[in-house]
Amino acid sequence: MAEAERLARVRYVRETALAEALPGADVLFMWDFLSDALAGAWPESGGPGWVHIASAGVERLMFPALIESETKVTNSRGVFDEPIAEYVLGLVLALAKDLPGTLRLQGERRWRHRETERVTGARALVVGTGPIGRAIGRRLSAGGLAVTGVGRTARDADPDLGAVHPMERLDEALAEADYVVLAAPLTPQTRGMVDAAALDRMRPSARLINVGRGALVAEPDLVKALRAGRIAGAALDVFEDEPLPPSSPLWDMPNVIVSPHMSGDVIGWRDELVRLFTANLGRYVSGRPLRNVVDKRLGYVGSNQRG
Repeated sequence: MAEAERLARVRYVRETALAEALPGADVLFMWDFLSDALAGAWPESGGPGWVHIASAGVERLMFPALIESETKVTNSRGVFDEPIAEYVLGLVLALAKDLPGTLRLQGERRWRHRETERVTGARALVVGTGPIGRAIGRRLSAGGLAVTGVGRTARDADPDLGAVHPMERLDEALAEADYVVLAAPLTPQTRGMVDAAALDRMRPSARLINVGRGALVAEPDLVKALRAGRIAGAALDVFEDEPLPPSSPLWDMPNVIVSPHMSGDVIGWRDELVRLFTANLGRYVSGRPLRNVVDKRLGYVGSNQRG
């Protein structure tokens, strides 16, 4: 944060001191992007003119007082795109080649030959057409998968996602996919979008991969679908309750990969987050337009922004 400290007077506070620190602050850098403290600490009048969060998702900032204020909100779009795309490709390969099964058998010192699946020609549906979804589409296409997408606007020849279906046709798209990858933001419209009905529309041989937000999936419905064999498996990096409770049945399912919200966290990611914020702080101090400005009505950065 040395460069940020050169540009502005910086105060570091914990959640317990946030309410006291906000009045008079021009900018808030929400480093703890899993914290829900800001809603309770937000001043009754005024507040920082700009809030930046160290994540791509901004759902924890979308409380009424902030939405209705004049405060600009920016996110850390661009830091996690390629790392998450690499992680998703790794998950697809792990599921297709049964790497979890191989590791279990190795731990048991059991030699059991199996046949595995090809990924070339498999059909991947990427739900969410923002930068992360686009990076996933490019990486999966390079891996030989046939990629389509689901987003707010339909189009036929997207350079990263091929044919993009509108969100209202998600049900039809689910039925055609071997891998369903969730990379959508969490909004009132997407919360619980993968429920029992959606899972029933997936192929019995299909796998669900979630690197978006845990609440995109109705977890009890997913557990039931996995137990009943209605889908073949899942790889989950995000959960509605984090950490995932030890009592969750997902931990012990042989056809499930559980990881602790780490798909975008590569060596050096914290430095990248600070560099992105500091570059935007330089723009703020010099009066230039901020990058990654979130449309607070939508809950994500508008498509007209490239920063």
